[in-house]
Amino acid sequence: MNIEPVVATSKNPPEQFAGDVWLDPIAVPHEPDQHMVVATVRFAPGARTAWHSHVHGQYLRVTHGVARFGGRDGTIIEVRAGQTLYTPPGEEHWHAATEDTFMEHIAMLENGEDPATTTTWLEHITDDEYAGRRIL
Repeated sequence: MNIEPVVATSKNPPEQFAGDVWLDPIAVPHEPDQHMVVATVRFAPGARTAWHSHVHGQYLRVTHGVARFGGRDGTIIEVRAGQTLYTPPGEEHWHAATEDTFMEHIAMLENGEDPATTTTWLEHITDDEYAGRRIL
């Protein structure tokens, strides 16, 4: 057994996030057969991810504020502190804080066989997508 070392908070890259988003790792694999990754992610008001998907899906437990999650069909789900959202493998989605408050969630996912393939990052979401306005 060991207490994990503290890892400094890092700011997520603008290629994958719009606005200020910070990451604090909780658990990462130590052994070759381990794949679990867990992190606390904090979003400033209005901050959001780009479109993306996860090879093995993802669980997100909102711990503070209200999160907005969007899918390619235009559906937006608001998830409050204490609720958990599951995104299935390969489903393209985004997550964000509402415009008026910070949001924090715990992200839980499994790495792909090649950790570089765990998350597929795509284009940034538009303001219309964030607001829930579909342009047909």
